Amino acid sequence: MADAPYGDPRYIADRIAIMDVMVKYGTAVDAREMDRYRSCFTDDVLVVGYGAEDMEGADAYLDYVITALENFPATQHMMGNQVVDIDGDTAHARTDVQATHVLKEDPDAIMTLWATYVDDMVRGSDGQWRIKRHELVRAGSQRTVNQP
Repeated sequence: MADAPYGDPRYIADRIAIMDVMVKYGTAVDAREMDRYRSCFTDDVLVVGYGAEDMEGADAYLDYVITALENFPATQHMMGNQVVDIDGDTAHARTDVQATHVLKEDPDAIMTLWATYVDDMVRGSDGQWRIKRHELVRAGSQRTVNQP
């Protein structure tokens, strides 16, 4: 990101707010606070990379997530490196994630996913940033079984 206006308080505030959307995303899904999780997205969000087909709309994606979480009694999403590019009321964010999932079918096993979230965000009329396009780019995963 060349010539980012780091001295501009509005830019800094927007950058923190955008990064906070991703922190809220991870903590809300882990706490199963689905209304808070849903608030991360625009109503017409496009979701890519979670299955064979793209999903359109926050409510459809939320239904998918709620169903998927039935397989995992606990999850933890650790957000890592974040890159944010802002252009007025739109932004592009790239956030690395390591997500650990306890498996319902085998509570002694966990599945760890390494991935990157690639998100296009918009500032709403209420001033809040929300995800307009959300893409999961998988790097790898591993199933680990605890030995007694």
